[in-house]
Amino acid sequence: MIRTPRRWWLRRSLWFRITLIATTITLALLFGLAVLAGRALGPLLIQSVDDELTAVLAPATAQVAAGDQPARPSGTEVRVLDTAGGPVDGDPPARLGAEDIRDLKAGLPVRVGDAPTWRWLGSVVTAPDGSQRLVAVGAPMVGFGAAVADGSRWLLLVAVVGGLVAMIATWLGVRAALRPVGRMRRSVRELPPGRRLPMPEADDELRALASDFNALLTRQEEVSERLRRFTGDAAHELRSPVASIRVQAEVAVTNPDPELAQETLTDILDESERLSALLDGLLTLARSDAGELPAAEPVELVTEARGAAGRLPDGSPPVRVSAVVPQAWALATPAEVELVLDNLLRNACRYAETQIVVSLLASRSRVRVVVDDDGPGVAREHRGHVFDRFYRVADDRARTSGGTGLGLAMVAEAVRRRGGRVTVGESPEGGARFQVIWRRHDG
Repeated sequence: MIRTPRRWWLRRSLWFRITLIATTITLALLFGLAVLAGRALGPLLIQSVDDELTAVLAPATAQVAAGDQPARPSGTEVRVLDTAGGPVDGDPPARLGAEDIRDLKAGLPVRVGDAPTWRWLGSVVTAPDGSQRLVAVGAPMVGFGAAVADGSRWLLLVAVVGGLVAMIATWLGVRAALRPVGRMRRSVRELPPGRRLPMPEADDELRALASDFNALLTRQEEVSERLRRFTGDAAHELRSPVASIRVQAEVAVTNPDPELAQETLTDILDESERLSALLDGLLTLARSDAGELPAAEPVELVTEARGAAGRLPDGSPPVRVSAVVPQAWALATPAEVELVLDNLLRNACRYAETQIVVSLLASRSRVRVVVDDDGPGVAREHRGHVFDRFYRVADDRARTSGGTGLGLAMVAEAVRRRGGRVTVGESPEGGARFQVIWRRHDG
């Protein structure tokens, strides 16, 4: 039940939500202003009456002080009283109480009566004979309450009309503002493969959105192309060992010769191991593409490099581990470091002629592992692609050397997702130099 209003709100269009928000805010402001104006309407009317009474009181006091009878403008009552409130102008007693007289002598306005209410102002002056006189002027406030009530209602009505006008204006304004977005949506639906959205002329948010969307399309096409290439290469690579295993198994089944069967089974085992390595590589890359990244931890590279050298098969070229520092700690995982070192050393073993050198160096924030061999090296035109999946410098490389075309790709992926990088260049030994850079653990 709590999420129902939010779900309803999120299902509404942006057009509707902006209009509703703008209308609600406008109505709230207009109603607030109407209420404040309604409350101020009464004091404003009273002030206008006081201003009129003041304009009558000033000449009346001057006339009484001169000994003359004050003028009595139409709609206004002018009284001359003694300081006790008794009339001295020959008219009946004024409808003012003792408290009202005290307030008038003090210069305070007075409201008297209910139907209608009278507003009085007064001032004490000295007559020519030296006596004190209270000059009071009053006016009936006929229709005061009705005027305040009607004014408040009109103000609320104006607020409602203003809110409706604001709603219509916002509705039309948002519609006009979102019209280019609608055109962009139609362009996206009708966009053929390989094409991009036209860039709006205005340098605004829509242009930035179109630019970002075109960049997203470019990345998506690159990913799709890599996926198609990867899928095709994987299918091609898997077909070869599977077909080989099938043919050799058929030979073993149709030929009863034990020696030939044993030789065939050995070939099948070799192809199965190659197939298993290929599947393991594909699984590793798939997990990396899916974003599975275990937590990094400190890994000591000198020990790992010596361990990787010890895992090389018999008959491999000798490996010399040269460490500038006794220990070099990298932020990775032991499995990732083992994968990187094993693949780099096995790759070097396939092409090295006499020796392999593994150097470990450390700086303030980075650690480097450099693998040099004295083989034929990697030609400059191939260096930008050797870390691509299934890329081979020679077509027969996998068959002659036992590679799957995924080893260096897994190395690059394992290093990249830890914020490092791997490069290939020319070794001082004349062969290839692979350099891996990891972030250093300061522990």
